[in-house]
This record gives sequence, C-alpha cells and structure tokens, in this order.
Amino acid sequence: MPSFKYLALRSAFELLWVSRLPMLIRRLSRCRGVIFTLHRVLPEDPADFAPNAILQIKPAFLEFAIIRLRELGLDIVDLGEALRRVESPEPARPFAVFTFDDAYRDNLRFALPVLRRQQCPFTLYVPTALVDGVGEVWWQALEDIVAAQTAVAVTYLGETDYLPTGTHAEKMQAYDSIYWRMRAMPEPDRVNLIREIAGQYGFDLDAHCRELIMDWTELRTFAAEQLCTLGVHTVHHHELAKLGADAARNEIEQSMRVMHAQFGVTPIHLSYPVGGPASAGPREFEIARSLGLRSAVTTRPGGLYHHHRHSLHALPRVSLNGLFQERRYVDIFATGALFSMLPGRG
Repeated sequence: MPSFKYLALRSAFELLWVSRLPMLIRRLSRCRGVIFTLHRVLPEDPADFAPNAILQIKPAFLEFAIIRLRELGLDIVDLGEALRRVESPEPARPFAVFTFDDAYRDNLRFALPVLRRQQCPFTLYVPTALVDGVGEVWWQALEDIVAAQTAVAVTYLGETDYLPTGTHAEKMQAYDSIYWRMRAMPEPDRVNLIREIAGQYGFDLDAHCRELIMDWTELRTFAAEQLCTLGVHTVHHHELAKLGADAARNEIEQSMRVMHAQFGVTPIHLSYPVGGPASAGPREFEIARSLGLRSAVTTRPGGLYHHHRHSLHALPRVSLNGLFQERRYVDIFATGALFSMLPGRG
C-alpha cells in the first residue's frame, strides 16, 4: 500500500496539473533551469515489494520527458552550459540537465539508446569502487535479501532483532527499520552490518555489485560519447558528512584520480552520495570547491537561479521519481520553482 507521504504528493501533483499553475509559475518565475536526478532505467515494472522503485523509470517515460521538456520551451543542455547560464548576468532561455547517479548497467542498455535517439546531453556520475566491483549497492542488496526471506535477524551492538518478512507489509516495515538504522550508523558499521546480513543469508554482495554496475570497459562507451559528461560520485558511495574531513576529501580526490587514470581526463563535476542535508553540508561543499571541481550537486529539491552562481558546489536537483511516471507530471517536474518551495533544502 502506498505511504501517506506518497499519496499526499500524488494528490498535490494532480491538483497542480489540473490547475495549470505550473505553466503560470514558469512564465513568472526567475528560475533559470532544473537539474534532474536519475538512477535506473528499466523497461519492466518493479516487483510488488520494491522500496527502491523510486529510483527506477522506464525508457518510454525518459523519452517522453525529453520530448515534452523541449515542447515546453526548455533547452536540454550539458552541465557546463547550464552553469554558464546560471552565472550569466543576462537571462537566457530556460534549460534542463539530465544527470544519472551510480553508473548502473541498465543506463548502457536502456537509457543510452534513448539519449542518443533524442540527442540529449547528460552527465553520468561514477562511484569508482562500485565500478571495480568491490563496493556494496547496499540499498538494493537489502531489498533483495528481505524480498527472499520470511524473517530476518539483525544483530547490532550485541543485540539481535528478529523481524518478520512474510507479508508485503512486514517486508516494508523490516526494510524501513533496517535501512534507516543503517543510515544513522557510522559508515564502517554500516558496511560491516550489510556484509554480516548478506553472509547470514548467502547473498554475494560482490557479485551483486558486478551485476548491477558497469565495469570500466562498458564505461568507455560513455567516455567516448559526445553527449556524455563524466562526473565523480566518490569512491565507495559513502555519505561524506559521516566521515572525517580527511576521509571525505580522499573519497572525492581519489575518485578523480581513478577516473583520470582510466580515461585521461579529470572530471570537474561531483554528485554527493545520497546528497541530502545529513549526507553533505558546508564542510563537503568547501572540500569540493578546494579540489577545483567546477560543480557539485545534491539531492535537495529545487530549481536553479542566478544566485546559485555563489553556491556551485551545493546545487539542487529534482528527482525524476519512479513513483511519478504519469506523462502529465512532466510539466510539474519542469517547474523548478515549485520544488524550491519544498522543505528539505537546508
């Protein structure tokens, strides 16, 4: 059953669409553009139990979004052009930027053909350890483990919780409980816990990572693609705010070095893993700036304005959410000013 939050947001989207208010806001707003966050692109429907379905859209919806944004008068540009328009003292045509986090293999199979067909520029943010096949796509691994069990035992700090997972509701409750517990942990503890859970239930995290994430050979297709700008997404996809300053800096800097070693070019754009206020803040923004990166994006909602020229290492994005794939909603996603009004931006 959809959550109350989801139902409330869906109701708000419906009211906005019926009212035609987004069109008026786009005409009157000083918002210059919007950066979209995407993750997975897959043709099939998600399973009934799929808490990460929010990260998954269909190729047809991606293609429609590109076409519709252009119909609405937005230029789809690369990240460099977007920054130039944000910094320009003169207003320019409104724009949209497509960005993909995590380097999922399905981006190669299902997203790239659409992007090429529509000649849509995009940015792909790469977590280098995951591409090496030695990281954990832990949020999806947790979903897959819970999906396969009728009960899950989780031991942390010497205490074991036994969580029933026989029904859909029980699986959702168990997933949320474990997920948010992990999000609150120091990163080394989270890594240890998902590894312990995976070992307990015979789940191969390394093979899982290699299955979901592209390898370096596959990424060379993107490195050679004129439409693509490669960015970094750290080494291990750790929440940087939960690391010490030196470790956080190393996560970014080392990923830049690895990408240069692989492709001969040092990326100048960063996406903070998870990207919310608890995952990246002023300290991380300053680290990114000090490393010479041109930009860094969060997952805090909002459109881009001229004032963002002063905060290019803390840029907002709007998620093309897998739970909101109705075509009429693209008009709302295109209205960055609406998302700038939402909570969760600080």
